[in-house]
Amino acid sequence: MITDQSHGLWGETAVRPPATQTLAEGAVVDVAVVGAGYTGLSTALHLGQRGVSTVVIEASEIGSGAAGRATGMVNAGLWVMPAALRETLGPIYGRRMLNLLRYSPRIVFDIIEKYNIQCEVKRVGTIHCAVGRTGVAEIEERARQWQALGAPIHILDRDETRIKTGTNAFALSLLDLRAGTIQPLSYVRGLAEVAIACGVKVFTQSPVKTIARDGGMWRLQTDGGSVLAKWVLLSTDVYTSGIAPELRAGQVVLPFFHVATSPLSPDVRRTILPEGHGAWDTRTPMTAFRTDDHGRLIIGSVGALRGTGTAIHRSWAKRRMRALFPQLGKIELEHAWYGRIGTTSDHLPRIHAIAENMIALTGFNGRGIAPGTLFGSELARYILGDLTSEELFLPFSAAEEAPLRALKEGYYELGAQIAHLPPLN
Repeated sequence: MITDQSHGLWGETAVRPPATQTLAEGAVVDVAVVGAGYTGLSTALHLGQRGVSTVVIEASEIGSGAAGRATGMVNAGLWVMPAALRETLGPIYGRRMLNLLRYSPRIVFDIIEKYNIQCEVKRVGTIHCAVGRTGVAEIEERARQWQALGAPIHILDRDETRIKTGTNAFALSLLDLRAGTIQPLSYVRGLAEVAIACGVKVFTQSPVKTIARDGGMWRLQTDGGSVLAKWVLLSTDVYTSGIAPELRAGQVVLPFFHVATSPLSPDVRRTILPEGHGAWDTRTPMTAFRTDDHGRLIIGSVGALRGTGTAIHRSWAKRRMRALFPQLGKIELEHAWYGRIGTTSDHLPRIHAIAENMIALTGFNGRGIAPGTLFGSELARYILGDLTSEELFLPFSAAEEAPLRALKEGYYELGAQIAHLPPLN
């Protein structure tokens, strides 16, 4: 059964999570992190490495939100082009963000290698495929801007794209050698295991009910226990519920689903993304596609697998697979799952100072793996006092209700269904 609590293929093939318990006692620590995703666990890990007493409190399980549902592409940068990032953030923060994000996949791959995290890692790059004239212009401009910054970006022509992807569908593409793919749920579980080894305590199935001041510190109360902390990081993004509802209200949710085939035959497998690249295109709504270590083809796009969307999106996925890879023959879908992406008006994340010594990071816009891990390390430096607020990668901003949020969310879910309907003959 497909639900918004399912992790589909990733849930079946991920490494086992580290042993955790529910919070059933009182604790006093330096830092309490709410949410066991990429950013929360990265922050906790980097604090634990410095000997800072830290707990992570998770309402469900490790990686239960977006971290365990992602496509698993470890990409550099954000969705916006470098020039747009500079224009939006200005010369100081724009330059700072570009310098940080330029090689952001490196921190993910370094952690995986250093701690031997088993997560199907492939450091071969990702491929952004152009659809139509508009897509070609977008890819060429994106490549030009990154190349001007010295990034290892290459334009692939039609034949080169076909060789790398196994499809004739695209006129050209952008190969980003900084990037790669992982099994996302295995990676986030690995982050938790490493954090625990560094002295961090991780509590699961422990939703925080209230956060209140208590003698100059913060008391985080669950049904079973409480934590008293000097600092609090809220890292729940659009999966926020109960506490700090403004974090959810400040973003427009974009649903995103994936389906995965049964393992392909070796002969067919060798013709589809033969080097293990992850890929996506410039279509609206986009198509993302990759394979896993067992030879399954995974395809994803905007939409929620619920109500009428379940049949519509599954049917579209099969048609899209056939259009891209006619060599597939009969397609058997083995897994399907979906999740929620928090989007902002300018497609950039936000840092919020909720109160004294309480901060939150939201709005990854579908780029959570590398930026989330990197931002976690930077937030740890800020909490430790190594960075001032003026030296952070973003300025603090107020968490405000996103205009027309409910209307936009309904439009995206329904619009995705309409876009994925079979074409009229």
